[in-house]
Amino acid sequence: MSVVNEFFDHLWQDYLKLAPQAQVIADHFAQHTAEVVNDHVAFRTFAGTDLDLDHLEPLLIALGYQVQAQYRFEVKKLRARSYQHQDPRVPKIFLSELLVQQLTPSAQNILERYTRQIDKPELEPDVFYSGRAWSMPSWSDYSALLAESEYAAWLIAIGLRANHFTISINHLDIQGGVSDVLEEVKRLGFAVNTTGGEVKGSPAVMLEQGSTMADQQIFTFSEGDQHAIPTCFYEFALRYPVLGSGSSSRPGNELFQGFVEGNADKIFDSTNSRE
Repeated sequence: MSVVNEFFDHLWQDYLKLAPQAQVIADHFAQHTAEVVNDHVAFRTFAGTDLDLDHLEPLLIALGYQVQAQYRFEVKKLRARSYQHQDPRVPKIFLSELLVQQLTPSAQNILERYTRQIDKPELEPDVFYSGRAWSMPSWSDYSALLAESEYAAWLIAIGLRANHFTISINHLDIQGGVSDVLEEVKRLGFAVNTTGGEVKGSPAVMLEQGSTMADQQIFTFSEGDQHAIPTCFYEFALRYPVLGSGSSSRPGNELFQGFVEGNADKIFDSTNSRE
């Protein structure tokens, strides 16, 4: 097994601990296709720390990735980069970070108490499935962050690990698009993200996406109290051909390989609480 394939195998096994729905969904679609192909994975982190985007990026470069594009999400106070591997069969990576200095002083103070615990002088690829690099937060700290930034609350509780995997609809041997896939997912009993509609994007932007809502699990917070919080979710992507490059039914390099900020902004909401 190659280094990058081993990396994704570890990511998948860690991800399933927080998103058991993914195995059920993947198994379902595996009945209709020769291989369920992963389009991309995504990670969240904090800017201004030893685990920020600039510290993590060299690990991806060493795995054979190159920077594809950069993105900003002003309302959510995020920046992000996408990465594409030199081998087009290897999933893409979407790495975002919270611009902590744009939060209120009280939120910054809460985050600083935890992120100052980071002690990772030599980063290795396994950091991407290492979880929290700080102690479990208190419920009061988690709640205070949640009131200001769902992203901050999710990350302080869950830590650095794959936020979601993504099924490539282009590679499924089924008829239909994102809406058809989401109907299958709903029939399996899973809720889907409806922010901006169930299907985000359009053929005009060359990318359509949809996703489940994150699984929920009970976590024990630092003072011993237990609460169910959102963990990770599963995404579905349909890529359209760049003008003059072929058919969306024929996967390959001719398909649009980037990301769309308007889509991604709504996909972030897949970890919102459903209460």
